[in-house]
Amino acid sequence: KPNLNKVALCKYMQYFVPFGEDTFYQDVFKLEASTYMIYEPNKPQELQKKKYYKINTYKAIKDEKQALNDIEELLVKSVEYRLNSDVEVASLLSGGIDSSFISALYTKISGKRINTFSVGYNEYKNYCELDFAQITANHIGSKHTAIEINHKEYIKHFEETLDMLEEPHGDSAAIPLNILTKHINKAGIKTVLSGEGSDEIFLGYDNYSKFLKYYEFEKSLSNKQNLFLNDIIGALQNNTKESEYLRRIVKKQNLYNSFGEIYTDIQRKRLFKKVPTFKSETAKQDPVDWMSYIDLKIWLGEALLSKVDRISMGNSLEVRTPFLDFNLVDYMFSVESKIKVGDTNKYLLKKIASKYIPNEIINRTKKGFNSPFNEWLNKEYKDSILDVILDVNKATNLFNDSYILHIFELAKSNKFKQHLYSLFIFSLWYKKEYLS
Repeated sequence: KPNLNKVALCKYMQYFVPFGEDTFYQDVFKLEASTYMIYEPNKPQELQKKKYYKINTYKAIKDEKQALNDIEELLVKSVEYRLNSDVEVASLLSGGIDSSFISALYTKISGKRINTFSVGYNEYKNYCELDFAQITANHIGSKHTAIEINHKEYIKHFEETLDMLEEPHGDSAAIPLNILTKHINKAGIKTVLSGEGSDEIFLGYDNYSKFLKYYEFEKSLSNKQNLFLNDIIGALQNNTKESEYLRRIVKKQNLYNSFGEIYTDIQRKRLFKKVPTFKSETAKQDPVDWMSYIDLKIWLGEALLSKVDRISMGNSLEVRTPFLDFNLVDYMFSVESKIKVGDTNKYLLKKIASKYIPNEIINRTKKGFNSPFNEWLNKEYKDSILDVILDVNKATNLFNDSYILHIFELAKSNKFKQHLYSLFIFSLWYKKEYLS
């Protein structure tokens, strides 16, 4: 059996998955996204890898009205194209703007009452968005199915989901997605539309505005001001997110290295030297395009889509993503950044979507596909979560034991819960692969 690839583990702890060619096994590689391989029988030693798609980043669209018209037309064509099927096509409906807009476009294009599906929770209602999904379902007149998950059903599907993902994957939304897609398959549906990609191309994440604010702020400072600012930052409390963002940007540090504390000093020095920095394919280092590009390549391309594809296909369900039509993606990178940013997140999309879905959905606070995973796992497994992680760490000596204990305690009050979840998932996999 191949040894553990520690560089892949380092990437996983930061990004939910190992990206690029890395897998969790040393000397076992995967093809990078947008790449194919050519094997010629008469040249067995000369495997060729070729990239078939790169994002086009040429800036051309400077008029907002033109952009709005073009984007709407591209979205309509994208949905139409993805409705070509020999079987019934349904739509995932989370209650957010993305899936609501796609479902509304589908309804208008088809002129029929479509099937929509959403998932929620009968405990911890603060994570549940079923009420918002129902608002959109009522608005478009869909045949809507809402699936409520409880603690027992979540735990029942937990280990099955980890097996479907094939390697450690840090996205806790995989378990609710497994339950949801299983229900959709049982309803006889084989294909669904989904809203992935909108946040990345239309700038939907709150962090985008934070990064831009700090980018402009740092760019305007003189060297002397920078020194003064460092003194101010040093006086800020260490546990505030705002001061952490600011500190790392001023000191030119990689924001994504915040997981580094979990490793022992020796492992951190070894691993972080090997993890590459990212260079955009854009000729100009436009900060807006750079953020969008990195999230498309890493967060969406590697983490989210690998989860969606493996889980949905594990339940014989095909998920189609209209926002990720390459014509639309290329077009969005051709739009001037000032137009894309506007005065709110998803500025352009909200203007178009206002024709199709209620303002209550458009103007609501963004909420990711979350779940009470931390509450349910702690309730079910209690201290055995810590036991599994520490057992694996005895065998690997990868992690800082005191830091593990620290985040285990914090996770009981829903702090650092993602750190603990990623560690737990990796430890379960490692124990099964190497210690059993």
